Amino acid sequence: MSKKYSNLNRDTSSLFKAPKSAVPLAERVRPRALSEFIGQDHLLGKDGVIKKLIESGSIPAMILWGPPGTGKTTLARLFAGTLKAEFIQINAISSGVKDLREIVERAQKSLEVGTKTILFIDEIHRFNKAQQAALLKSVEEGTIIAIGATTENPSFEVISPLLSRCQVYTLDSLTGDDLERILERALDIDEVINGVTLAEDAREELIRLSGGDARVMLNALEVSFNLGRGQAPARIDKSRVREAYQTQHYKYDQSGEEHYNTISAFIKSVRGSDPDAAVYYLARMLEAGEDPKFIARRLIILASEDIGNAEPYALTLATSCFTAVHYVGMPEANLILSQATTFLASCPKSNSSTIAIAKAMSDVEEKPYIPIPIHLRNAPTKLMKDLGYGKGYKYSHNYEDHFVDQGYLPDELKGRIYYDPTEIGKEANLKKYLERFWKKRRKEED
Repeated sequence: MSKKYSNLNRDTSSLFKAPKSAVPLAERVRPRALSEFIGQDHLLGKDGVIKKLIESGSIPAMILWGPPGTGKTTLARLFAGTLKAEFIQINAISSGVKDLREIVERAQKSLEVGTKTILFIDEIHRFNKAQQAALLKSVEEGTIIAIGATTENPSFEVISPLLSRCQVYTLDSLTGDDLERILERALDIDEVINGVTLAEDAREELIRLSGGDARVMLNALEVSFNLGRGQAPARIDKSRVREAYQTQHYKYDQSGEEHYNTISAFIKSVRGSDPDAAVYYLARMLEAGEDPKFIARRLIILASEDIGNAEPYALTLATSCFTAVHYVGMPEANLILSQATTFLASCPKSNSSTIAIAKAMSDVEEKPYIPIPIHLRNAPTKLMKDLGYGKGYKYSHNYEDHFVDQGYLPDELKGRIYYDPTEIGKEANLKKYLERFWKKRRKEED
């Protein structure tokens, strides 16, 4: 067996063989018992499913899905302690199929002498399909109890066969009260920072800037403490905390779920005519470093999809917004995006043109070979004219109001209505115009 995993079954308490100050604070105060765990009451409260599993000693293969710093690794270690199981932790980025095979072989030998093995896979969403498939047999046979941790939606990131063999438990972001309790516990039990005084505004700043991530908060507390080492009194104020953080920690990944959640909330707020919510989500994305051109592109799509002919100028403004953002760049581009966002959110809404193309595409797919009516066909050659191409076509501008009642759709689709304008915004005028000329056709359709 490779020495690579020889020390991975150790209890975390062995970390304290090193000087305590050399071990990160977040590790020093990690809960060693269920009673010490803070947060996730829906899973660990009186009737919580994970609490029942721990108490029963029957731990299934599972995936723990939630934001960073919410307790996924800690829970996996608590499971191992409950089962008195060997605990092996790997990171999906640095481990391959060969590593998994070695771990399974080791787990098989341990099982033969009555010891179960918990394999904790951090960032399991980074495993490719082959790596995930390599787990299937050992999970199904119970050779290992696989516990995967992910910040990404497992429905998209974990292959179906593995997902069907695992229970999925969702961990919520830690609340302000949860973070306050974690902070108090760290100050109370840790021997290194014990005795340090936190100003009330420093406490609030540690929690506010953490982005709901307990590890980030504890790391910032430790940095704040180290920045003032040797100074008296041992007191941490707000300015020290800000110095430790440097920048706010945002729970946002430009390729992850929080990215999609935020852009979804942004688009739905604009569509729902709420400029206040829309500009709030815009600010969140910009502060987190989202590409402003990505936002501008989405506004162009929305202008057509959700506003359409109720305010045709919306598409022009959205397109101009993209061009201006491209020319100007950040940080001034946030002004341009704010103008476009608030205008589009305040526009009358219509998706009639969106529905129209969807209906038309459906008919094209179902009946792809319907011939074009002969009077609408182009006749650039004598042969085509002799065949009747273009014969009977009436030129609209030769008639009163530049309109003549003639058929344009193929006979198989005669009378079909694709575009049905609303009576909202400028589209109301389009509706009146069309009904004026196509009243007879619309009555036949009704």
